[in-house]
Amino acid sequence: MEKTDWKRYLQKERACSCGKSHFCDIEEIVLEEHGIRRLPEILGRHTYKKLCVVCDEHTEVAAGFQVYEALAGHGYEFSKVLYHEPELIPNEDALIYLFTQVPQDCDLIIGVGSGTINDLCRYVSYKMKIDYYIVGTAPSMDGYASNVSPLIIRHLKTTYTAKTARVIIGDLDVLCKAPMHMIAAGVGDIIGKYVCLADWQLAHQINGEYLCPEVVKMVQESIQKVTEHAQAAAGREKEAIAAIMEGLVLSGIAMSYIGNSRPASGSEHHMSHYWEMMFLLNQEPDPLHGTKVGVATIAALRLYEMLKETELKSEAVKAKAFSYDVWAKEIEAAYGSAASGVLQLEQEVEKNSDKEVLRRQKAWEEKQEEIGKILEHLPKTDTVADVLKSMKAPVLPKEIGVSPEIFKKGIYYAKDLRNRFGLLQILFDFQLQEKFGKKLEEELYR
Repeated sequence: MEKTDWKRYLQKERACSCGKSHFCDIEEIVLEEHGIRRLPEILGRHTYKKLCVVCDEHTEVAAGFQVYEALAGHGYEFSKVLYHEPELIPNEDALIYLFTQVPQDCDLIIGVGSGTINDLCRYVSYKMKIDYYIVGTAPSMDGYASNVSPLIIRHLKTTYTAKTARVIIGDLDVLCKAPMHMIAAGVGDIIGKYVCLADWQLAHQINGEYLCPEVVKMVQESIQKVTEHAQAAAGREKEAIAAIMEGLVLSGIAMSYIGNSRPASGSEHHMSHYWEMMFLLNQEPDPLHGTKVGVATIAALRLYEMLKETELKSEAVKAKAFSYDVWAKEIEAAYGSAASGVLQLEQEVEKNSDKEVLRRQKAWEEKQEEIGKILEHLPKTDTVADVLKSMKAPVLPKEIGVSPEIFKKGIYYAKDLRNRFGLLQILFDFQLQEKFGKKLEEELYR
């Protein structure tokens, strides 16, 4: 496998064909055997005085002790923050704990972990205006190089601006020992890009949303890296694990280039986020982020297939005036204690209003040729499902505990988590939620 030349992307202004310049503030990416041993060498280029290492009980065993040893062996003093929760959730409690435990004079946080540790440390370092390194413990998600943190605040999954890690270390000896379901979750997170790229391209056509073709190519490259090596990664081959980690990091750089999660998160993530919120509200076990995204991707691709088979005409849609009051009651029933943030978003942007729906319907009809090309590039659902199955990963909502009721509500209401046009909004605009939702539910829960 040809390794990615990270110097192409890091700490240099890239003038782009989209008319903008892109910049990624990551200093160095280390993906190699014994990568943790490089940590003192990298620190030696700087003058950090007060280091703080953040782990949970699992990541401390996976790599934390190695980080402690590498730092102590080169004379570095450091404090430790250790989470003891069996399942760490990126919510207010976890944030408050980290803010209270990181010393006031700390000038570098070193996170040791994957998704949740990364999101918490990245956000806290941003708020404290200090640097942040991440030592990855599993190729399980694409947030290592991202500059946003998805956090659950007041029960609502919200993406917050955060700080890109200055250094990313992926020690292949550590990554290859990660639990297989975490490696499979990384694959699930990446295959979701099939859907999010289609959503982004459609948003460009329908809403005139900014789209960068070069970033689209980057994300497509990350998909290719991961899907080509998924089966070998199931056998823990180091080259395959490295390829998956590279694909995940590349996807994160794409997000940092754009400044938000648009290149890596679409309708499949919105469904996943809705399921996650329901799991947590109901105090049920919550599968890994990438696991949920993989399952949601299969569902979204099938919905896109149904869309391709349906001729959408606005005049065929019966006039159905949007009632905010009726919709608000549905949202309160669907989101429970997390409803207030969803209601506030609609009050601000009015994306479900009759005026906006009519505008998007007309734009859809006018852009049929361009839309057809976008949909034709989507892979077949079964092809993508086979990638997950090769890693013995779940592909059906019922396999991860998503009930038919929650699944159906996700199709209806997950779109309202974000002001972001995509597949789920199309179904709303053309009144296809009930028809498609019922058909898909029958297929997936039979």
